[in-house]
Amino acid sequence: MSVRKLAGQTMWYGLSSIVGRFINYLLTPLLTVLGSTQYGEYTTVYAYITFFNIIFTYGMETAYFRFARDEDESKVFNTSSTSLLLTTLPLVALMISLQNPLAVLWSVPKHPEYVVLFALIVGLDTLAVIPFSKLRFEQRPVRFAFIKLCNILLNVALVIFFIYVCPWLHKNQIAVGLMQWYNPEYGIGYAFVANAFASGLTLLLLWKEVLKFRFELNPELWKKMMVYALPLIIVGFGGMVNESIDRAMLPKLLEGSLEYKNSQNGIYGANYKLAILIVLFIQAFRMGAEPFFLKQSAEANAQITYARIMKLFVIVCSFCFLGVAMFLDIWKYFMRVDVKPEYAAGLVVVPILLMAKLLLGIYYNLSIWYKISNKTMTGAWITLGGTLITLGVNFYFIPQYSFVACAWASLLCYLFMVLSSYWLGQKHYPVPYDVKSIGFYLILMLSVYGIHVFIGHYLESTALHLASGLVLLLIYTYLIVFRFERKTFQAFPIIGKWIP
Repeated sequence: MSVRKLAGQTMWYGLSSIVGRFINYLLTPLLTVLGSTQYGEYTTVYAYITFFNIIFTYGMETAYFRFARDEDESKVFNTSSTSLLLTTLPLVALMISLQNPLAVLWSVPKHPEYVVLFALIVGLDTLAVIPFSKLRFEQRPVRFAFIKLCNILLNVALVIFFIYVCPWLHKNQIAVGLMQWYNPEYGIGYAFVANAFASGLTLLLLWKEVLKFRFELNPELWKKMMVYALPLIIVGFGGMVNESIDRAMLPKLLEGSLEYKNSQNGIYGANYKLAILIVLFIQAFRMGAEPFFLKQSAEANAQITYARIMKLFVIVCSFCFLGVAMFLDIWKYFMRVDVKPEYAAGLVVVPILLMAKLLLGIYYNLSIWYKISNKTMTGAWITLGGTLITLGVNFYFIPQYSFVACAWASLLCYLFMVLSSYWLGQKHYPVPYDVKSIGFYLILMLSVYGIHVFIGHYLESTALHLASGLVLLLIYTYLIVFRFERKTFQAFPIIGKWIP
């Protein structure tokens, strides 16, 4: 598969991820109007979902890609699916039986039913993992994108129905008989109900892939897959700790009432969503890149291809960084600061989080070396090192600096992981990354942002501040596309025709 084909598949995965997730991110202004306290509960619960996704799937997705390349794909599909089925059902039952203590742990003691909905969501999503992986392995991004978009659109539609339409119907005494189930005080809880319905629909739409499943657990193959996958559990779990533990630790380590803690978490969670462009691009890129990288490893020029992809990836992410960081005067209304101005207090962490996500994306590119060379345990140790940084910084600094400490913890964690992965990777699987160009582009990106911040101190007009950001972005675009990487972008048909 060529780099151009990877770009095409990333576009389709991006349709479901970037476009679809952007639609899903529209939930943020729909939910933040319920107040930072309720949104804080939502943020906390979803922080735990990421951990349980790792526990429920235990690396089977990546193991499927690795062994479907060399073994009989149908056996790999059946073995991985059977394994997940046999573990998902008892895990869901266990969570439901422990709903009350888990609700206390998650700082939502009045809503143990959130745990039940949570278990159903994670369980249904887990059963869909291997069917989705099969679509990616077979390079069928169109069907993948269609199903993902259906999931997201239904989720958003149900949230609008439960949180906006139902209150209006209830207030105006319309369809009283049909609305007896509705509780106007349930608020943010209906977001979990919507997600559960959407996850169920997703599994139904995967019926063609599900019908290919045969209950079969090949012991020899399963053992090999588990040996490969177990270190990835540590990688995945550590990665989710680095991604989400801050929103779980924040209400635990702050002093004050539970309402205040959830409010601070809500402010942080809403601003966290403003890292949207980089996060969504990375998500789309990973969907296409993971199977691509593993298949490409058999080619003679694989390392050269990986190096080219890394540089292009950093360039795109730099545009995403500037597109958000320099236009926060617009993006802040995404959180409905016009209705709930308390969310504006968290804008200070957005550039920090954007840089952290950019480093995370670089790490995803670098991590291919230990997956190809079967040194997944080394990847686990790198992730654990990042996890220790995340936990340490959050534990010591959250009580004093609140969510600002969370943002810096993410940045320091991913910086460590990038540096250590690059150093070890060059020893075990050397890739000729253009470090000088990548470093220069990152410094240039931060310099452009720094100039914009400096100018902002002398401009009272928001319009002029936004205009200065646009001018600086155009200058950055000219330098990258038309000067430094002119030949690179000329090779892309859509962009190249505009470059002389």
